[in-house]
Amino acid sequence: MVQNISDPVVRTRVQILLEDTRLRKRRRYPNKSRFTRSSVYESKAFRGAEIAFSVFFLLLTSPIWIIVSLAIFLSDGQPVLFRQKRLGKSGKVFKIFKFRTMRKDAEQILKQDILLYEQYIVNDFKLPVDKDPRLLRIGKFLRRWSLDEIPQFINVIIGDMHVVGPRPIVQDELERYGNDADTFLSVKPGITGMWQVAGRSDVPYPDRKYLDLLYIQHKSFKLDLTILLKTIWKVIKRDGAY
Repeated sequence: MVQNISDPVVRTRVQILLEDTRLRKRRRYPNKSRFTRSSVYESKAFRGAEIAFSVFFLLLTSPIWIIVSLAIFLSDGQPVLFRQKRLGKSGKVFKIFKFRTMRKDAEQILKQDILLYEQYIVNDFKLPVDKDPRLLRIGKFLRRWSLDEIPQFINVIIGDMHVVGPRPIVQDELERYGNDADTFLSVKPGITGMWQVAGRSDVPYPDRKYLDLLYIQHKSFKLDLTILLKTIWKVIKRDGAY
């Protein structure tokens, strides 16, 4: 499936990311099929670890919450948080939490402007920052530094998301996965994942689809930890963040 990725840079990044994981998986688990990866990720121990990590991270970033919340409020009033319907495991619809980066009437602006909405669809459900009339000034800064993603740890605590997993998509995006939709919906989405460390918004469909499916195919603790560490570096470099 790696060969299906059209962008050679992204393809190389994914190959490097997966290579060591494949070797380790063959070496450690030759005859232990009863310990399935899915059962481990659904265990109470893993769930407890994710909750503990998320609570710790939210406490650690509490000063950022105060500063960002005040900046959004002074810029465009309430609400500070933005909630949007996304698809979770088995197609369950949940509301994802983010710091609000757009105007309160962002949905109306998008749906009332036919040309703008078409551009939004063609551009893989995003608009270029310089052509998006919905974005707040503070919103551009939050997206550039990925600070708008912090409230998603609330979704991890609730149980709708993992820290690492496929991208949480909106309903309209599901058709991009075609016959692989059931596979994509077989796991919880994540705050970060292979798409984020491979290029993020610079990676269009269908490469986004292949990255999600590759993650599901090779899902492991080692891969998750590698993605988590690479995410920190990507946030610092601001690669593909807009």
